[in-house]
Amino acid sequence: MIDHRLRAAVGALLILAAAAAGYGQIKLGYLNSQEVLEKSVEGKKILARLQEADRQNQAAIVKLDEEIRTLQTKLSTQRITLSEEAAAKNAADLDRRTTERKRKAEDAYADMNELRDRLFKTLQEELIAVVTQIGKEKGYDFIFDLGKSGAVYWNAALDITAEVIRRYDASKPPAK
Repeated sequence: MIDHRLRAAVGALLILAAAAAGYGQIKLGYLNSQEVLEKSVEGKKILARLQEADRQNQAAIVKLDEEIRTLQTKLSTQRITLSEEAAAKNAADLDRRTTERKRKAEDAYADMNELRDRLFKTLQEELIAVVTQIGKEKGYDFIFDLGKSGAVYWNAALDITAEVIRRYDASKPPAK
C-alpha cells in the first residue's frame, strides 16, 4: 500500500515539476496491465500455462494425499493384527509419505512462483516496448499503469489499454 502511494506521489511530483518548468500542456495516458494480461493473446497463453502447471501440481499432491489416507487406514485397521515390526514399518512409511507430500507442496509453490515471475517479466518487457512506441508516436509525456498507480480517479479518454492489447497481439506471430 505504501508502495502504491509512493508511486502516485512521485508521479504527481513529476507532473507538477514538468508543468512548473514551463513544459506547457502535459499529455497523459494510462493502461490497465491486468486487463492486458487477461485479454491479450499472449497473456491468455501465460494464464493457461500457469493454470495447467497448477493443475499438474495439485494432481500430484492429491495422489500423495490418497496414498497417505490409504496408509492411515491400513495402520488403524490392522494395528491389532500387525506385529510390532510391521506396525513400525507402516508408521515409518506414513511419516515418509507425509514428509514427501509436504516437500512436494513446498516445491510446487516455489516452482509456480518462479514460473509466474519469469513469464510475467517477459510479458512486462515486451509490453514496455509496445507502450514506449505508442507513447512516442502519440506524444504522451507519461503513461501510467492503472493497476500500479494508486489512482482513485481517471478519465477514460486517456485509456490506451485496448490499443496496447491490439498492438501487442499484432507483434506476435500468428498461432499455429
